[in-house]
Amino acid sequence: MGRIVGIDLGTTNSVVAVLEAGRPQVIANAEGGRTTPSVVGYSKDQELLVGQLARRQLVLSPRNTFSNLKRFVGRDWDELDDSSLSVPYTVRANERGQVRVPCPVTEREYAPEELVASIIRKLVDDAATYLGEPVEAAVVTVPAYFNDAQRQATRDAGRLAGISVERILNEPTAAALAYGFDRSAVRRVLVFDLGGGTFDVSLLRIANGVFDVKSTNGDTQLGGNDFDQRIVDWLADAFESDHALDLRRDRQALQRLTEAAEKAKQELSGVHSTPISLPFIATGSDGPLHIETSLERSTFESLCPDLLDRLLSPVQAALRDSGWSAEDIDDVVLVGGATRMPMVQQLVRTLIPLDPCQSVNPDEVVAIGAAVQAGILTGELRDLLLNDVTPLSLGLETVGGLMKVLIPRNTAIPVRQSDVFSTSEANQSSVEIHVWQGERQMASDNKSLGRFRLSGIPPAPRGVPQVQVAFDIDANGLLQVSATDRTTGRKQSVSIQGGSNLNEDEVQSLLAEAEARADEDRRRRHAIERRNRAQTLVAQAERRLRDAALELGPFGAERQQRAVEMAMRDVQDCIAQDDPQEIDLAASSLEEALFGLNRRLSAERQGDSNPLQGIRNTLGSLKDELFSDDDWDDDPWANPGRSASSNRGMSRRDLDPWDDDYRR
Repeated sequence: MGRIVGIDLGTTNSVVAVLEAGRPQVIANAEGGRTTPSVVGYSKDQELLVGQLARRQLVLSPRNTFSNLKRFVGRDWDELDDSSLSVPYTVRANERGQVRVPCPVTEREYAPEELVASIIRKLVDDAATYLGEPVEAAVVTVPAYFNDAQRQATRDAGRLAGISVERILNEPTAAALAYGFDRSAVRRVLVFDLGGGTFDVSLLRIANGVFDVKSTNGDTQLGGNDFDQRIVDWLADAFESDHALDLRRDRQALQRLTEAAEKAKQELSGVHSTPISLPFIATGSDGPLHIETSLERSTFESLCPDLLDRLLSPVQAALRDSGWSAEDIDDVVLVGGATRMPMVQQLVRTLIPLDPCQSVNPDEVVAIGAAVQAGILTGELRDLLLNDVTPLSLGLETVGGLMKVLIPRNTAIPVRQSDVFSTSEANQSSVEIHVWQGERQMASDNKSLGRFRLSGIPPAPRGVPQVQVAFDIDANGLLQVSATDRTTGRKQSVSIQGGSNLNEDEVQSLLAEAEARADEDRRRRHAIERRNRAQTLVAQAERRLRDAALELGPFGAERQQRAVEMAMRDVQDCIAQDDPQEIDLAASSLEEALFGLNRRLSAERQGDSNPLQGIRNTLGSLKDELFSDDDWDDDPWANPGRSASSNRGMSRRDLDPWDDDYRR
């Protein structure tokens, strides 16, 4: 395998690094910078501009210059909210609901992946110039909470850039690799990664070159740009109050506000007050209008309490999932330029009473970790092992709309898990496999990833066919699902690529929502499971009645058969009325009736090989027709002092093991 570079594909800036003589090195771009702005634009001559050259024309040509593209990668139009669309260029949906970015100067529309590919291409070209040889492969990092569609879209962007993406690596994991690849001591590390547009937190155990990710959490729609936006809104609101003009409606003014806000945010990390000067920002009835003001750090922090709260929740959730407490953490690694804000550092110190590690540059650490992973893939680094995890649970929908989890969240990847399911109705010729992602117990409360149908199942009673469903997650976190009919060997599979689109609210609140509604979910789950068990019991009873008719004839066990039929009707009536308590009572009665029928069938089978037992069975049948339960015990030959009713109640082992049945 040739040279593989590591790429940190950031929302605001991107970095490329390579392993040289066993040590990772950040590669400077053609302009001499170690970070490249994640900006793409077209000049008036339709020349493609990437990085610093594109950033220079943000104010002059905002409609032809595109930033913050990472927030659109792998997402559909109906997932975007107002904060995602707060950009000075145009974003729209095509006829299929996909995000498209029109460029007036080229008279073309671009998919976000196309524009991101230009950024990757520049990084690769700069690396090739530095190395003096072509670069054809890369390890590309993504936020840990990127879903499958976003990961696949990132891989597609690499392919459009003309390189092979050998590994999709989670950003916090990459940071941990950069921090600990040359450390031998056992350390428990918290990685706090706040970039321009995304936030992740991961907990890892590092020991002797083995990196075990214990848990991860985050928010793919929260980053430093959201803090910039608070300053933009503060400036725009004050200007509108004074001049009755909303600068956010003017593209050039909005871009100037955005640049001023970012500059003020950066300066407030080192000083307590910073001036903001924007001359000729607009024109009023009396002439040019200007912004001349100053922003205090305390004022800035007062604008962002809810953003800090959104940083707090994922950290607490990750700690809870790992089973560690704050006191168990040995090191805190801060990643991303936004972690330089004093209020963010103070938040981290409040959560984890440690001084953050300062040995790595937060702007470069992810790319360095990606280069380390590239060295692992090429064999240059042989003593390192990385075990990453999947951030959210994966499962499928079973009868009643329940979520059957096959791969729980924070499971180490790559991983393969399978389970056996069956049909929910007799003679069902196909089953639909509906794949979901999330933590709620009801499938519809989670995020649908995709569905497919396995057909050609031979006709059979309910619960008889065996369908094995397997989930495979590769080292890139990409999911493939397959279903196989064990009887025919027929197999159907699908790679989940476009359906795992989680919007901001869904990703951020999945775990919190599941916890808040745990009692309600548990009650609904128990009610559905109770109904499913009752329906399975009815199907079992129908099969037993058919067996009895075949073995004993229509009158061989008439009393027991009538009892089963009446109990079946009671169960079906209770299911129709959806009364959980009555369902339980009716199901218990049906179990008792089935027990009596099963005992009679067993006795008849024994009588076939034992003539004396056959006589007893005949006398017992005659007794059933002549006397009620009050007159005779069910079994006149039972042991003295032992009531036949003491054996009543059907064992769960006697039921068919199809608790998880497919919806048709």
